[in-house]
Amino acid sequence: MDGVELQILWSNLIGIVSEQARALQRTAFSPIVREAGDLANGLFDEKARMVAQAVTGTPGHINSLAAAARNLLDDFGDEELKPGDVLITNDPWMSAGHFFDVTVLSPIFRNDRIIGYAGSTIHHSDIGGYGIGSGARDIHEEGLWIPTLKLYDQGEPNETLFKIIRRNVRTPDAVIGDLGAQVASGIIAADRLNALCDRYGLDDIASLSEEIITRSEEATRDVIRKLPGGTYHGKSVIDMPGGSEIVLQTAVTVDNEKGDIVIDFEGTSGPSSMGINVVPAYTHAYATFAVRSTLNPELPNNAGSLAPIRLKLPESSIVNAKYPSPCNARHVVGMHVPFPILKALAQVVPDQVVAEGSGAVWTIQIGGKDADGKPFTSSMFNYSGGMGARAGKPGISAVCYPTGVSAVPVEVLEASYPIVFKCKELEHGTGGTGKQPGGDGQRIGYKLRTGQPWLLNTIPSRLSAPPEGLLGGGDGAAGVFQINGENVVDTRKREMQPDDEVFMITPGGGGYGAA
Repeated sequence: MDGVELQILWSNLIGIVSEQARALQRTAFSPIVREAGDLANGLFDEKARMVAQAVTGTPGHINSLAAAARNLLDDFGDEELKPGDVLITNDPWMSAGHFFDVTVLSPIFRNDRIIGYAGSTIHHSDIGGYGIGSGARDIHEEGLWIPTLKLYDQGEPNETLFKIIRRNVRTPDAVIGDLGAQVASGIIAADRLNALCDRYGLDDIASLSEEIITRSEEATRDVIRKLPGGTYHGKSVIDMPGGSEIVLQTAVTVDNEKGDIVIDFEGTSGPSSMGINVVPAYTHAYATFAVRSTLNPELPNNAGSLAPIRLKLPESSIVNAKYPSPCNARHVVGMHVPFPILKALAQVVPDQVVAEGSGAVWTIQIGGKDADGKPFTSSMFNYSGGMGARAGKPGISAVCYPTGVSAVPVEVLEASYPIVFKCKELEHGTGGTGKQPGGDGQRIGYKLRTGQPWLLNTIPSRLSAPPEGLLGGGDGAAGVFQINGENVVDTRKREMQPDDEVFMITPGGGGYGAA
């Protein structure tokens, strides 16, 4: 396939997944999807290999979705699929690592045979159980577990499954509405892919996907071959609510003959009793993102470019969660996975890495009854700290590497829920000093206007161990979490009184290089 033809067809594929993502985001019910873009969309070939992804979304979702398509089909069997079928699961070990992330996969038919799949994963507003926090004692306390099932069977909804979902969640209209948005985005992708085949006289996309995936893999290996071979080590420490510490340790081995990278997590902390354990797919998602965003970010993210990066995970570790470990708050550890990898890569390509940032977004979920006595539960909303500095640029303030989730605007939150914000502004001076300073965190204060007790689920991190500077840069400032002006460490789900106020300062990013 010549370069011009490939570029034209590739542009068409990117247009398809971009339209797929826009349709999902614009028709979603929940602010976390509609406003924050906590989603992923991907287009897969008939072998369930991810060919293209939409730009909107998070690495934790999109790179997990890359594995989820094959997992669903291995579990269900693609020979059983018919036109109009839609598969669904939220199994943490098959998809994105916790029950809130629901994956929907739609086969795309042409002339009565499957030519590809449209997939999406989004964070749903509620999935029953404990909520977004880390307090559940095992996974069965965390919510509704949906095995691989048909959400639609030849175009007909699985009414039994819909009834089960509705009865087990606190916000059924939002959950069912968001599922509808996922299904609709898959229909759009199928229509557009068939239109592409009509336009260019293709029976399928097998040759096109093979060309894209092969070129992407070889280009990634070429970049790795230019690196000095060897094993490089990195370590990152995260303090957790309750005063415990999590150690993430990596040995990054560069094989510049084969053109691959192996990341070994030996020495990483063992499983946690809190719901912060990370399943392998989510660990893989953020580990591969760290390498890809450092070495060759301009290359397409697909099955080919991900193939040269492999992981070794200790059997008993927090980044290799085993059933029935709780994992609803897996992002708290998972979003820190890139940092020990980046510290290792700093010994190889120091001008291409970033210093430690705040890591995980601070997630918040509120619930209770409004002034009229009507129950409500918010979807998760996030606040970022500062990003770590880069070799040639300061860290960005209130932007969290490695996730791509935006903050839901306070106006939208105040219109959707009985919450009122007292402040939301940058906290200047929280970024670490250095040749390039780290990004600043932000201060956020809020209370509820219901006049009734309410529930708070929130998971701050880096309250005592701040993000480290890199290559002589200063550390960022640690975060602050207070209720009614008093510092709070234990942040499991708690009952709040009507006039309670919450105040937070998210951590600043580490600086880069000595000033």
